[in-house]
Amino acid sequence: MSIFSISGIRISGLAACVPQNRERTADYDWMPEKERKMFEKTVGISQRSVGLANHTTSDWCYAAADQLLNDLQWNRNEVDLLVFISQSPDYFLPATGIILQGKLGLPNTCMAFDINLGCSGYVYGLATVAGMMRETGMKKALLLVGDKTTTSVAYKDKSTYPLFGDAGTATALVLDDAAPEMVFNLQTDGSRYTALIVPEDATRTPRNENTYVETEVAPGIIRHQRNLALDGVSVFNFSINEVPINIADTMAAAHKTEADYDYMVLHQANKLMTEQIRKKLKFPPEKVPYSINDFGNTSSASVPLTIVHKLREAITTGKHQMLLSGFGVGLSWGTVSMALDTIVCPPLLEIS
Repeated sequence: MSIFSISGIRISGLAACVPQNRERTADYDWMPEKERKMFEKTVGISQRSVGLANHTTSDWCYAAADQLLNDLQWNRNEVDLLVFISQSPDYFLPATGIILQGKLGLPNTCMAFDINLGCSGYVYGLATVAGMMRETGMKKALLLVGDKTTTSVAYKDKSTYPLFGDAGTATALVLDDAAPEMVFNLQTDGSRYTALIVPEDATRTPRNENTYVETEVAPGIIRHQRNLALDGVSVFNFSINEVPINIADTMAAAHKTEADYDYMVLHQANKLMTEQIRKKLKFPPEKVPYSINDFGNTSSASVPLTIVHKLREAITTGKHQMLLSGFGVGLSWGTVSMALDTIVCPPLLEIS
């Protein structure tokens, strides 16, 4: 069953970190100036956070988690679980979550593992962590979510290069029998996996002598087989057709309507696309914040990054009903209906 609820788990803190380095759409000279202006207007990206060569996703997740643990004043020996969600791990093996457990000084009794997910990763991660805590009695957990997608895109591919930014986030969850239920709706369509894919350099299609040979796929789109390939039309159509239904079904399962929510935070993929989703669901603009203009599409980090960047004052000072929805690579999509109530949220971190 894709719709289910989990009660008794509360988010107590949320933090996000991005690289200081920014790349502006206006400076992307592979795309003609007129096209750049249209891209900024429709897609909504003026600049992106881009990690340097020595940055990894785990660096940003570590910084966010370390700051959050300090601000929460948690005893690190009491953290029972760490889950790291990313499609840009530090190594092929071992799992990056295990490395982060060590770097953060968490105890050997802390369970740590990775999940390979992209755009839907934050919602799936909340469901995974909350479910494990509820069933096992684990009292404290960290969900670390982010990506360094910029390592996979080709400069000469205008369909992907100006879209993606980098970020890492940390969410602290606690077992609290008084916490209200979270209602999840998680869906998958693996028959459309080629819509977003890095075609080579893994076990199905190992690296070979042609992997890094550039090919012109279409005008303005030149890439090799280790670069991310995006079928933009397919992803756009999937998003505006499937996601509103998923969100509406989640609201119905939670016995709520648009009027009951303070904010709906959508994955920051494309403003034209997300605006269509917003309008279909009849949410007013003031309830749907955006961070895509400042950071680009930050994959699994986009939902928590948007909350930290745009809603920090609200979530640290009161209770708010939230709808969070992530959708994309997989294809995979999901929504959660939940509440945030006066949580700890450090200012957005930026590291050089």
